[in-house]
Amino acid sequence: MKPPCDEATILSTPATAPCNPQAGAWILTAAILGSSMAFIDSTVVNVALPSLQSTLGATVIDAQWVVESYGLFLGALILVGGSVGDLLGRRRTFLAGITVFAAASAWCGLSPNIHQLVSARAVQGVGAAFLVPGSLALISASFDEKERGRAIGTWSGFTAITTALGPILGGWLIQHASWRWAFFINLPLAATVIAISLAHVPESRSTTAKRVDWTGVVIVTVGLGALIYGLIESARLGWTHPLVYGSLITGTVCLLAFSFVEAIVPAPMLPLELFKSRAFSGANLLTLFLYFALGIFFFLCPLDFIQVQGYSATAAGAAALPFILLIFFLSRWSGGLVARYGPRLPLIVGPLLAAVGFVAFALPAVGGSYWNTFFPGFMVLGFGMALSVAPLTTVVMNAVDQDRARTASGINNAVARIAGLLAIAVLGIVMVASFSSRLDRSLARLSLPAEMMKHLRSNYVRLAALETPAGLAPKSSSEIKASVNEAFIYGFRVIMLICAILSIASAACAWLLIGSKPTPIAINPKVQPQSART
Repeated sequence: MKPPCDEATILSTPATAPCNPQAGAWILTAAILGSSMAFIDSTVVNVALPSLQSTLGATVIDAQWVVESYGLFLGALILVGGSVGDLLGRRRTFLAGITVFAAASAWCGLSPNIHQLVSARAVQGVGAAFLVPGSLALISASFDEKERGRAIGTWSGFTAITTALGPILGGWLIQHASWRWAFFINLPLAATVIAISLAHVPESRSTTAKRVDWTGVVIVTVGLGALIYGLIESARLGWTHPLVYGSLITGTVCLLAFSFVEAIVPAPMLPLELFKSRAFSGANLLTLFLYFALGIFFFLCPLDFIQVQGYSATAAGAAALPFILLIFFLSRWSGGLVARYGPRLPLIVGPLLAAVGFVAFALPAVGGSYWNTFFPGFMVLGFGMALSVAPLTTVVMNAVDQDRARTASGINNAVARIAGLLAIAVLGIVMVASFSSRLDRSLARLSLPAEMMKHLRSNYVRLAALETPAGLAPKSSSEIKASVNEAFIYGFRVIMLICAILSIASAACAWLLIGSKPTPIAINPKVQPQSART
């Protein structure tokens, strides 16, 4: 899902090149289409994972890398993407991001194996790291205070629609054509954005742009990359493998070094003094826990829907539509609650409702109507997130001085993305371990030959995509498949209960660290009605 504080990033930057009405429409169109490409891609790929497993013979570890390679570079570079645009030109940076993203999308669609796909996804993440903040920077720089609220509302509305419809369209293409079209669909969009940007979007720069913290970028990218590698590959290589523990040590050392570097460099990408604010620290800790839960949830759900429940790719893409629509339609209302009750109450109640939603997803077994099994969970989870996102953005923006608001919103956005990145690596281990232990117990009751058990155990990392050996009697094949599905459901339930605990931890952060005083929804009251949108 779309992370918090995007609208806050637009709101917190003063206009440097107010545009005329004609140019404004073109700028908005380019920004909406460009950012929508990145938002859609992050959700469509999850729907494509089961197809990738079946056509490329990918394990769940390979599927993790398809998602994580993109998220790694996006999360590590997004904090400097806006700074590069301020320094070198916002349109130029935006176009560079679009071009890299489109070229990488073509590479993804043409990839003959999983390894090339993972590499292409990493390049796609680099493009997205400049594309997303570039699209926000174009709006920030082009609309003055009078028009900015309307521009934010338009951007929010259209990106919410594309985010909602993207997985459905992507699922339809995957079902009726190929998973490759989940990436090829970006090419005509990118061509349209490039044409509009070259013809109608003016160039702009910041007169006060600071140097880019490339030292911090390198250290945090290496640190996160090494940590993620060690966590993901531990399920395949084992914790005692030199590459695993060596990567974990390297990642930990780099991330510790990153905190020291950010304390001494002249223009840090992550100003540590912002965390002296109790509310800012609490909001980011809340974000870490809540989006950690959401990250693994949206990774595993399509696997459950398609491989276990038997949904089509189109149906799996449409399943989360109630969740997205609730957040879109209720976010402005929840922003109003902040002005009336303060941010603390919504940020306690919202994550607690999300916890109930995760528990609801732990209940269904195999089969049953969507409306009786997963729809209630999506409704409760969506309502909980709708209560949380706008107040969370408001806390982040009001916890710091106005001249640091853009940095604060960027940090919170990055925390949400990195939380999802870490969740898939960490809880993916828990999922594989839960699945393996449950399946071992189930298969032991079937009295299968030793060679067959060895074959099955060597493929546990495929999770629900695990295929039964050829030549078995139909009854034995159906029993093994039923055991595989039951083991996946068991692991999924374990993860959902962990997600519920993480959501409760988010509520605890709000209770302990965020004040209850009623707070204005926006930094600038002139755009208050629209700034509550997220």
